[in-house]
Amino acid sequence: MSEEIKNEEVKEEEVVETAEEAVETAPEKSELELANERAEDFENKYLRAHAEMQNIQRRANEERQLLQRYRSQDLGKAILPSLDNLERALDVEGLTDDVKKGLEMVQESLIHALKEEGIEEVPTDGEFDHNFHMAIQTVPADDDYPAGSIAQVFQKGYKLHERLLRPAMVVVAE
Repeated sequence: MSEEIKNEEVKEEEVVETAEEAVETAPEKSELELANERAEDFENKYLRAHAEMQNIQRRANEERQLLQRYRSQDLGKAILPSLDNLERALDVEGLTDDVKKGLEMVQESLIHALKEEGIEEVPTDGEFDHNFHMAIQTVPADDDYPAGSIAQVFQKGYKLHERLLRPAMVVVAE
């Protein structure tokens, strides 16, 4: 039995010695490996920074294009009341033909200038659309104006491209 104990002790010593040898022989990372890891880390950081810069440039270009597309918004909003007043002036009875023709020419030139900038009238024929129309009154539906249709327009609405500048004020049939 003592031989068995001695054999076990020898085996344990061998295991301890081999573990120590393994620890001693496991080389620490060389300078080259450390430098390669740092280089990879810097490359990843560079690629991320480069991608972020591209995203910033893309967002800036998109924002610049959006500003360019809607640059006429404030001007359009300022001109619309004048266009409304011209329409009211044209509806006045008793105007001479020359005055009426002059007012129509001014109105046409304003409408043309607004269209060149992308400002268009909101369509008011057909169904009521809460995205483009503001109901200020309702009337009972009949054969001429079924429920949900626009019966009368009090003030025209306008949009710049797809953005609403001013909703059309309408009477809706119920």
